[in-house]
Amino acid sequence: MRILVAGGAGFIGSHLCAGLLGSGHEVVCVDNLITGRLGNVESLAASSGFTFVPADVCTLESESLPRVDAIFHLASPASPVGYSRHPLQTALANSEGTRRLLELAALHDARFLFVSTSEVYGDPLVSPQPETYWGNVNPIGPRACYDESKRFGEMLVTVYQQLRRVDARIVRIFNTYGPNSDPLDGRVIPNFVTQALRGEPITVYGDGLQTRSLCYVSDIVDGLTRALFTAGTSGSVINLGNPDERTVMELARMVKRLAGSESAIVYAPLATGDDPRRRCPDITRAREWLGWSPVVPLEDGLVRTIEWMRARLGGSS
Repeated sequence: MRILVAGGAGFIGSHLCAGLLGSGHEVVCVDNLITGRLGNVESLAASSGFTFVPADVCTLESESLPRVDAIFHLASPASPVGYSRHPLQTALANSEGTRRLLELAALHDARFLFVSTSEVYGDPLVSPQPETYWGNVNPIGPRACYDESKRFGEMLVTVYQQLRRVDARIVRIFNTYGPNSDPLDGRVIPNFVTQALRGEPITVYGDGLQTRSLCYVSDIVDGLTRALFTAGTSGSVINLGNPDERTVMELARMVKRLAGSESAIVYAPLATGDDPRRRCPDITRAREWLGWSPVVPLEDGLVRTIEWMRARLGGSS
């Protein structure tokens, strides 16, 4: 198949492009490089099945693209640093960008997968979070440009699937980590690993008792491809994440140990408002519908991430 990956030069998108190429598909990678990096896909450029298109999904014209059989939409800043710097671009990527990509899917009769986020659950009142939970989100808070635009994007996907019969599904991914992540993107694992390798204090925001459920990027890519190619998923919403729930303090101590770091762990006030206290996915649908569950243990994934980031930071320790 020829598959368009919008946001393909980003963290998860670049791994997805590589995985699709490895499975024999052609890949059209579209990215405006606001938060994506060419370095993430430079190793793919030599492949005859890979095409990079420098473009913004909000102004994308179907005439500029070859006919495609499937579309993955990951084109949005996804970290607090990224969407805080680019709030309008984030909101538009998940609204107007989603509409344009859905129109392209309708034109080409292509399968469509919208990569949404666990952030649509906000600061949840239910844990673990099932796909049927409506969320507890502040529509005008500091995360709203991301949270609310993803929720709006989900609505658009639902409308196009129901009224235009686009073969579309929604996947909500939970905290993901691994190589190709931006060391400065403000998320918990890049922050902790960068600080540990540089010998800087490892900063825990708040009391450290808030939880995260971390899923290694190869597991997420496997889940995304299964969601697109598994029969009967059109019109569905599926969580992808690891239900292995850990406190932020536990993660800080683990990173410090695995990195062999002497860094002190220090506390600081929460950097932004609306920080969710708990984050844990209910992955019953993924298990039953896709035959998917994460396979990379947390410590193994952290070791791979630390070694990749150690090389990226020039061997500092």
